[in-house]
Amino acid sequence: MPTYEYVCDACSHEFELFQSMSASVKRKCPECGKLKLKRLIGIGSGIIFKGSGFYQTDYRSDSYKKAAEADKKASTEKSTKKDDKKKSDTSKSSDKSKSSNSSSKSKES
Repeated sequence: MPTYEYVCDACSHEFELFQSMSASVKRKCPECGKLKLKRLIGIGSGIIFKGSGFYQTDYRSDSYKKAAEADKKASTEKSTKKDDKKKSDTSKSSDKSKSSNSSSKSKES
């Protein structure tokens, strides 16, 4: 059963209510008694796996985590080298176009 958050528009009273999903939305504020209660959209809760029903093998091993991290670093280095190569290729082509433009201008003069 989920926990729902409620707020009263009249008195700004906020509270949480533990009720089933099929239960109707509450309208009456327990603090002021007015029918100005609204149910808020909550963020929910995370799942926590702990206790005797779970095994160490249910989780990733340290060696797997280390290998994944090393692989991630290697792929990052490769992409950085490719980006550097693209930048140098682009700058070389722009240098060639600049030199061809300057030589064509000198020939026109």
